[in-house]
Amino acid sequence: MHRRRVLRRAGAAGTAATLATLAGCAGVDGEPDDGEPARDVGMVASAYRPAELTVTVGETVVWENTSARAHTVTAYEGGIPDEAAYFASGGYDSEEAAREAWADDFGGRLESGDRFTHTFEVPGRYDYVCIPHETGGMYATVFVEE
Repeated sequence: MHRRRVLRRAGAAGTAATLATLAGCAGVDGEPDDGEPARDVGMVASAYRPAELTVTVGETVVWENTSARAHTVTAYEGGIPDEAAYFASGGYDSEEAAREAWADDFGGRLESGDRFTHTFEVPGRYDYVCIPHETGGMYATVFVEE
């Protein structure tokens, strides 16, 4: 059920109680109440949060679409180490294939609540983008250290 409908139905008398109930479902920035992040990178309307993330070799990064808009996670082929495996939501093996799939049928899209994971095996800088929101500046970086 959508929060606005809940609040509308609750009426003025129950609004405070309803808000307190909804607030208990998740902490700040959508984190569970236990304080452990459910993801490493969230996707808001036109940005990745955080825009920069540092991990160590062998770590897996989890992206979650935390907005109502469809997004992608698409590595820039020229923006990852030469020895690194290419990554893109939808499992495409090249930036060109990911872009073509998006143009053809919104391939690689992550709807609200969808997740994408990638394990980084090579140290270096990894630049990536959301294809439909690239012109709006939705790009980010993962730094992988040894």
